[in-house]
Parts: sequence; C-alpha cells; structure tokens
Amino acid sequence: MKACWPLMGARFISDRRTGPAKGAGALALALFCVLLIALAQRAGWLDGLNVGLMQWAGTAREGGIGQHVTTAMRLASAIGGTAGRLALLAVVVLPFMTMGRRAAALWLAVTMAGGTLLNLALKQIFAAPRPDLLPHLDIVHTYSFPSGHSAGNMMLFGALAMLAGRRGGYWAAGGAIALIGVSRVWLGVHWPSDVMAGWIEGAGWLAFCGVWLPARGGQQQRAGDAVMRRHPVAGDEAMDPETVEDRHGGDQQ
Repeated sequence: MKACWPLMGARFISDRRTGPAKGAGALALALFCVLLIALAQRAGWLDGLNVGLMQWAGTAREGGIGQHVTTAMRLASAIGGTAGRLALLAVVVLPFMTMGRRAAALWLAVTMAGGTLLNLALKQIFAAPRPDLLPHLDIVHTYSFPSGHSAGNMMLFGALAMLAGRRGGYWAAGGAIALIGVSRVWLGVHWPSDVMAGWIEGAGWLAFCGVWLPARGGQQQRAGDAVMRRHPVAGDEAMDPETVEDRHGGDQQ
C-alpha cells in the first residue's frame, strides 16, 4: 500500500500541471469544429439538413397541437435567453455566497461571463444572417451563428451539473439544453447547424473552465493535501531520505 502513495502523489501533481493544457486543447478542438460547421454552412453542404428540419418545424407549427407546442417553445426560449440566464445565475450565486461556497459562486460567474464574451466574439467573426425560411416567432437583433441560446445554456446548465456532481443533475441539464436549442429552430430564428455549433462551443468552454472547478465541500482539496503529505517529495521526508528508510523499517517491525 505504501508503494502506491508516491505514485498517487505524482499523479496528483501531474494532473494539476497538465490540466490547463488539456482544457485549452479541448476548447481549441471545439472552436475548430465550430469553424468547420461555419464553412460547411456557407458552402451549402448543410442545406439539406437545415432546410429540411426547419421546413418540418414550419409544418408542425401549423398542425393541430402546433400552437400549444409554440407556447412551450416560447417559454423555453425565454428562460434560456440572456435575461433568464442572468436571473437563474443570481438565484444560484447568492445562496452560494451565503452558504460559504464563494469559490463555486465565483467560478460560476466567471465561467458565464467569459463564455458570453466568447459567443459574442464568434458571432461578430462569422457575421451570419438569421434564417428567413420561416416567420420569426421571437425578436432577434444579433447574428445567427453560433446560437447564443445553445452555447449559453450549455455553459450554464452544464456548469450547474458539474457543481452538483450528480447523475440526475446531468440528465436534467441535458434535457434543458436540448429543449432550449430545439426551441430556437422551432421559432424560426436559428438553423439547426447554428444550434449544433453553439452546443459544441459551450461544451468546449466548459471543458476549459472545468480545470478550475472548485471541490465540493473541500473534499477534493483535503484528499489532495493528504496525498501530498504522504508523498516523499513533500514535507520533511524530502529533506532527509534516511528518515524515510528508517520510518519504513520501523513500520515493518
């Protein structure tokens, strides 16, 4: 068992050093995928998918239950909009501050602020117009690609699920993210490829920010400290190798 402690400690140090690089690599891969989707969209390679799904949405909107579905989609889109995300963020951050989880509150706020700026920058870079295949059932003023609703809610609900660390939280987050993304196509204000790119962008940003995800209740930090204390490169043992040998010998006796 004791031989495993140095390996565990070394792995802990390695993960802490390589984590930012892995997070940056995941974000770079996500942005590369977003670029590929943008190029494919402009080249017309995604027209079959985009037009086909949006025409289906238009037909469904005129169906018997279309009006009821539209009402639900409007509500989902409103909750996932900028104002809705800010309200939900405040509802979560303020209790975190009062409960002593300031690191989690700060991480969540910084993650959302940085992700919002990233999406705004990408919209300006690609400058894609909104689809005009269907009448818009929502008021929009910004560019279309990538979808801010899809990216922002992937970041928000994904971050909340990461902080909760429960399987049910991930399922609930996935359902909310999917519903809000689909609502943007149903309302005629985004191509499906806009939504897909937003999801990928949000996932990449989460992977990057997840490197600094705070430990829940300090458990991870305490575990890391325990590993470091047992590691022979930490503390007094690193200064006197003979002490390590004597201790191992004493334990065997």
